[in-house]
Amino acid sequence: MSYITDKLGRPLRDLRISVIDRCNFRCTYCMPREIFGRDFAFLPKDQLLSFEEIERLAVIFVGLGVKKIRLTGGEPLLRRDISTLIEKLTAIDGLEDIALTTNGMMLGNMAKKLKDAGLKRVNVSLDALDDTVFKTINDSNTGPARILNSIDKAKEAGLGVKVNMVVKKGMNVQEIIPMAAYFKEKEIPLRFIEFMDVGQTNGWNYQKVITKGEILQLLNQHYRLEPIDPSYRGEVARRYRYADENAEIGFITSVSESFCASCTRARIAADGKLYTCLFASEGFDLRQLLRSDISEEALKSSIEARWNNRTDRYSDERTEASAAKKKKIEMSYIGG
Repeated sequence: MSYITDKLGRPLRDLRISVIDRCNFRCTYCMPREIFGRDFAFLPKDQLLSFEEIERLAVIFVGLGVKKIRLTGGEPLLRRDISTLIEKLTAIDGLEDIALTTNGMMLGNMAKKLKDAGLKRVNVSLDALDDTVFKTINDSNTGPARILNSIDKAKEAGLGVKVNMVVKKGMNVQEIIPMAAYFKEKEIPLRFIEFMDVGQTNGWNYQKVITKGEILQLLNQHYRLEPIDPSYRGEVARRYRYADENAEIGFITSVSESFCASCTRARIAADGKLYTCLFASEGFDLRQLLRSDISEEALKSSIEARWNNRTDRYSDERTEASAAKKKKIEMSYIGG
């Protein structure tokens, strides 16, 4: 097995695969309804990678050093027979972990089947416990009760569960403490995610960001928190433990504390393009290569060359002016 590094010495260890660009929510910071409305043209099925194509790519990526795969979207549970893909990926020799990020709406009914297929972990997106606040954010009339029930079902099925909360000023800051209290009691890790400038349609600016430091200051008024050392190179979350307890929280600090220097992630978007950064403007078309008569070795060499030439460090270099000018792929295509 070969291991590759980019021009900054970062190895390739994590692969995120967006299996669909559709979602059953219209969260204002990701897929605002005024853009992704009833007439929006989503990708037709034949423009999505097939499960066999995803499996073929996954085998190559694992051969280049990938240890973890995460399935994303859109909402990945909208992809029909997703458990079949999980079974295929689980069988790849050398792959150590397979996880999935979901909004949780369909998770409750699917948790056992996903676990039986080989899925190990889920990250569930939930931005508020208050019914009105949550419905305002997701713009789909789904309340938090359904998502909380799905989380319980996932745990009952034996899946590891983490919860992701995007925090944005003027949207849900008042939900930070209730969310922390609820998931502390459940001993489910909660990740606070700084509002990021992914895509072109979410109206991002620095004034809407509440940073890790600000969130931590709020939490410290209620809890005593102790930092936890990273458990592996490239771990994204800055983790903290509640003193004398098993529960923990974490922060995804792409805006206030960049982690570009340790980024080991590649992404395959829903249209089959390879991106070496969440904030990339252009991707490398793997779908076209897969559907040509390219040999396995040539396909592997093409992927290896893209990583070897990688210099991405967008969050290190971000300014409000540069963020406004840079064209970026939408979150619904590239995944989280």
